[in-house]
Amino acid sequence: MKAHLSSQIKLDRIPKRYYRPNDAFELTALTRFEKINTEIDEGTEEGSVHIANEISDLIHKCNAENRPCVLALGAGLGTHTVYKDLVRLYKEGKISFSNVVVFNISEFYPLNKNARGTTHILREYLLDLVDIKPENIFTPLANGEKENIFEFCRDYEKKIESYGGIDLALLEMGPLGNLAFNEPGSQIGSTTRLMLLSSESRHNAASLYNSTENVPGSAITIGISTLLTTKRIIVMGWGENRAAIAKEAIEGCVSDSIPASYLQQHKDAKMVLDLSAAENLTRISTPWLVTSCEWNDKLIRRAIVWLCKITGKPILKLTNKDYNDNGLSELLALFGSAYNVNIKIFNDLQHTITGWPGGKPNADDTFRPERATPYPKKVIVFSPHPDDDVISMGGTLKRLVDQHHDVHVAYETSGNIAVGDEDMMRYVMLMGGIAKKFHFDTPEFLAKHAEITEFVKNKKEGDIDLADIRYLKGQIRQGEARTACNYIGVKPENVHFLQLPFYETGTIKKGELTETDKNIVKDLLLKVKPDQIFVAGDLADPHGTHRVCLDAVLAAIDDVKEDEWMKNCRVWMYRGAWAEWEIDHIEMAVPISPEELRQKRNSILKHQSQMESAPFLGDDERLFWQRAEDRNKATANLYAQLGLASYEAIEAFVEYHPL
Repeated sequence: MKAHLSSQIKLDRIPKRYYRPNDAFELTALTRFEKINTEIDEGTEEGSVHIANEISDLIHKCNAENRPCVLALGAGLGTHTVYKDLVRLYKEGKISFSNVVVFNISEFYPLNKNARGTTHILREYLLDLVDIKPENIFTPLANGEKENIFEFCRDYEKKIESYGGIDLALLEMGPLGNLAFNEPGSQIGSTTRLMLLSSESRHNAASLYNSTENVPGSAITIGISTLLTTKRIIVMGWGENRAAIAKEAIEGCVSDSIPASYLQQHKDAKMVLDLSAAENLTRISTPWLVTSCEWNDKLIRRAIVWLCKITGKPILKLTNKDYNDNGLSELLALFGSAYNVNIKIFNDLQHTITGWPGGKPNADDTFRPERATPYPKKVIVFSPHPDDDVISMGGTLKRLVDQHHDVHVAYETSGNIAVGDEDMMRYVMLMGGIAKKFHFDTPEFLAKHAEITEFVKNKKEGDIDLADIRYLKGQIRQGEARTACNYIGVKPENVHFLQLPFYETGTIKKGELTETDKNIVKDLLLKVKPDQIFVAGDLADPHGTHRVCLDAVLAAIDDVKEDEWMKNCRVWMYRGAWAEWEIDHIEMAVPISPEELRQKRNSILKHQSQMESAPFLGDDERLFWQRAEDRNKATANLYAQLGLASYEAIEAFVEYHPL
């Protein structure tokens, strides 16, 4: 099974020489705006292997010098794939940790006895799986009173000094540019200390504690000064949600508002990014500013949209001078004039717009994103959770139904962990209240009712829900999804709940994608044999549920791509509530009228358990329907600013071509 196909989605858009230049001269030209040594890898897996090999080489070097190898390690989610590769190297007999000393970079404070902290994570993913000596593991796990914290932090610094300092620090860059728990505002001279955590940091740690509210409000962290005195430092960033902050840290000015920018002042610091995290860097995003380009339609579109934003002009008003003044004279040489480029890109964007997402029957489809035939089409919309379909493409989904296509919706996971106990108990109390009236007040039911009620009453932080509770929460999500589908007009028999096993762990941490998950998706594909597939293409979090669900669908498609029906099937990727495809990637833009936008909102509101009380709304105060509307309106506004028709909102899609 090809389990990581989503990591290759962008490879056909970015020439390799932009991130793997042929020689030092070309590298110097490409990276002229970069102030930190930056390595860009095709995907998380490749980047993790490179980092693990560097650490392995360092361990061997220290062994040859007959001294311990002192590592400072972070426990962020992005480090886990590196630790997996280090464990692999150890099991293959290629490295030993017997002469390695590890300092945990940060730990939550205060930490309850049974709570999962960063020390627990390091042990789970690395330390307990290799031959490191217990006495060589140090962590800022302070159990004393707060008045002793200062002394504890000072002693931690002295312990580092006693080993001659840190040979290499490895950590993940946080979403705000934080290094470990060195939050924005951290000073360059800061050492190990107690830090109050921002709401963003607490939100990111919610997976350890089942909700943001349970995350400790502070942490002890090695400071910026300590990190900058390490002999080497490697900071990684994976996924699109690190792209904006990576550009600021690497190409911007040193600022305490972006702690990762302090790496510019380290003599041997390296940032390791995958292509998704690097997409905003100049050499990837606007390569015409640093090199001659390998122009294709997508890159030309990106350049023209960028030029429109720079000049504040719509496409058809751009002039030769605009091109020359902004580094795009190559396009004038290729096309002869600004007018020729403008017309081409204007028409390209115009042809992405369609009110017929399933194809318009009996129409010339030469310049339409979807084929006119067959009509009606068999369509499958894959939704990672039981609301992503309506949040992300509710307007398009309604169009497909109204235009008489045979629409199936497949919910890949139960989404049960996103149902709060209070929402579930509302149903439990209802069942208890009507049990006698409807004659199901059996001893078995009453015992189960009492068991669930007692469990929730005494539930503690970190407790995994009973299987029956997870089942009830899953049924709540299913009921809401069916209601939303019914509102849109999807046939009841066309609503599928796949319950992919990787998700059903009972905790926020999910299992690995397996053949079983892929085969469940594959069975549905073979049963329906669709003409059109819609799938969530979120790439922001390389380890999240959306990414795993995408990989499950792509792996299933890979298995059937040679089937005759699949050769005539098109696969469209949509995005989630937080971000939209960049306009140079959009291949189908479906306009949404004000009335359709209200219908989309109503379908999202059918998912009542995911309104204000949902545990994973994050720090964005907007509700899901508000985020979705703002995103769709922003896309429509961008089209209008470029000089195209002005719509209330637009949902956008990118076609996936099986590799």
